[in-house]
Formats: sequence, structure tokens, C-alpha cells
Amino acid sequence: MLKGKKIIIGITGSIAAYKIPFLIRLLKKEGAEVQVLLTPMAKDFVTPLTLSTLCERPVLSSFFQKDDGNWFSHVDLGLWADLILLAPLSANTLAKMAGGIADNLLLTTILSARCPVYFAPAMDLDMYKHPATNKNISKLQSFGYHLIEPTKGELASGLHGFGRLEEPEEIFEIVKKELIPNSIFSSKKVLITAGPTYEAIDPVRFIGNHSSGRMGIEIALAFAQKGAQVELVLGPSAIEVEHPLIKVSKVTTASEMYAHCISIFPNCNMAIMTAAVADFSPLKTAAEKIKKDSSLKEIKLRPTKDILAKLGKIKTANQLLIGFALETENELANASKKLDAKNLDLIVLNSLKEKGAGFGHKTNKVSLLLKSGQKIDFPLKSKKEVAQDILTTIEQNLLTNQGN
Repeated sequence: MLKGKKIIIGITGSIAAYKIPFLIRLLKKEGAEVQVLLTPMAKDFVTPLTLSTLCERPVLSSFFQKDDGNWFSHVDLGLWADLILLAPLSANTLAKMAGGIADNLLLTTILSARCPVYFAPAMDLDMYKHPATNKNISKLQSFGYHLIEPTKGELASGLHGFGRLEEPEEIFEIVKKELIPNSIFSSKKVLITAGPTYEAIDPVRFIGNHSSGRMGIEIALAFAQKGAQVELVLGPSAIEVEHPLIKVSKVTTASEMYAHCISIFPNCNMAIMTAAVADFSPLKTAAEKIKKDSSLKEIKLRPTKDILAKLGKIKTANQLLIGFALETENELANASKKLDAKNLDLIVLNSLKEKGAGFGHKTNKVSLLLKSGQKIDFPLKSKKEVAQDILTTIEQNLLTNQGN
């Protein structure tokens, strides 16, 4: 599944360009977004109309659109792509890439790219064997670019040997493998909660907290990037989440979050409960805004349902349950107690006493407490890096031990 993946295909002047429409069809069928860039010579071998029809977007070959003067930014293109594929790659463009020459839109885009770059040479036998070509291929590989070697077969010149572009089906599998890495999480379904809950006092006021939801969202994105199907139950948050493998269910109250989690968890392999759920909600919610000069002297509260405890009771031996503990005192003791009481496999502990940790920060400093008694401490990191640490710990200490 390549839904949401963005791929640039750069076509250069080679007769093998006739194979690329078949490749585009394979990629589009898997849900990929494909943008084709042509060198000027490539237009002699395959028409922009055919390519644009297949990839469902305009084919680009120059910096400016002659009709209206619009400019195409090679920087934006380079940042947009999840992968760039040069296929077929002629000896001429290959040499330009090796030398850092940037005299067309495709070449400047490659120099601006931050994503993996794959190149599939296609040329006549003697051109491919030439020492200059071999040197240029080695140089591109030294840049970190990935070679898709040509195959042996009949060439356009009538000769027989190496230089034939790899078949579209094979190139498709190489691209797919790069964009969907083989991960232990790729077959998992994961429930994640994030953000606060708001418990209404009246139509204007509520009981809540300062959680932005960022930590949980970063964990959701980390799982999705590993190929997991993520069910994200998200409380009120200003952060937008967009990923084809993340289904977002937006909730406001603790009771709404509880209902979603109880419904989703039985069909999941694991749950990571990062949400800062309110422990109490008003016993009654006023229908109108409570005035300051009203006779109201107190607001009676009732406990909210404990989502984590409930999931701990219903989880099976094949499921993992990870909780979060944000503490202000007796951090380790309180987190350990929560780990045992709620039948967790792992708890992530952070303290509001740590500078840069907890609510309202893009960083966090955590300790991971495992059911086995092991404690793993991490320094202050970005929440994106913390998410990766949590995934690594789950993989190495929980899934591996279970043999999942």
C-alpha cells in the first residue's frame, strides 16, 4: 500500500522511456502520488500527454510555464517527494548528476532532494561498459543514491548485452520495498490516545489541562511510518494529523474517549495511552453560563471512568498495554504502582519538575519502566525522538520477547 506516498519519476532521453507508463500505472494502482519530470530530450521518446493522463497531474520539464509564466520551484519539488526515481537514466544525465550540473528542472530538483534517490541506467552496451560511465555510477553511489542495475538482453542497437532498463514490475517492487520498510509493526493495529479531555462546567467553562497532544501524535506518526494501522483517539488539540495509515477519532470528554477505546481495543495488538484524561467531571453541567454574581458556592465533581484500568482488565495475553504517568512527586513509586495496578506492560514516566518536559513543550524527558522491573532512562529529547525510543523499546523488550 503506497497511499499518500509521493514519488517523482525523472525520465531522460532514452528509448527505454516507453516502459515508464507501465510503471506509473502500477504505482497509481497502489495509491501513490506520482509527479513526472522530463528532460528536454525525453519528450522525443514519450509524450507528456500520455504521462500526465496516467499520473493525473501536469508533467513538468522546464522552470517556467510559457502560457502564464508560472515558475516551478525545484526546492518545493525536492521537499515534496518521499522518493525520486531516475528511469531511464541516460549516460548524459548520469554524467551531469555526477558532476553536480544543474541545467534543467530535473537536475536542480535532485540537488534539492532530501529523500532517497534511485537511478536506473539504460543505454547501449558499450556506453554502459565505458570507464567514464562506471566512474559516474560509483560517484552517485558514494552520494548515497541507489543503483537499479540494468539487465542483459537485446538492445535498441541490435546488440545483446547489459544496458537494458530493468522491467517496470521489478522497479515497482524496489520502490515499494523502500517506501514500506519491512517492520515488525507493519502487520500491527495500534490504538493511541492523545491530548486532553474537556469536562464542561457550563457552555463556556470546562475542567481541562495543558496537554497539546503532541507526544501521542508523534507516537502515532512513528507507528504509521513503520507501516502500522493506527487508531488515534484525539482529545481537543490544535495539531492537525494527516497520514494515510492513521484514522483519527476526535473526542472532547473522558466518557467519549472511554467509549471509543473500549470499542477499538479488542481488535488491536497494542494500545499506547498518552492522553491526559481528566480525573473528574462536574456532576451537573449548567445549561447557561454561570454568572459571577450567582449564588453558586461550589461545583460538585464525580470521578471519570478509568480508561487505562478498564483496558488492563480486558486485555488478552496477546495484547500489549502501555501507559503514561506524569508526576509531580514520588515519581518512580507512583509510576511503579500504576504499572502494577493497571496491568500494564510498560509505563512512560515524565515529571513536571524536569525543565523542558511534560505539557506545552516540543521536548520531553522520560524513563521507561517495564513489567520485568527494568528501568530505562533517556535524556531530554524532542518528542519525535522520544516516540522513536518508545517504539524501539517496545520492539526490543516486548514484541521480541513475546515472539510476535
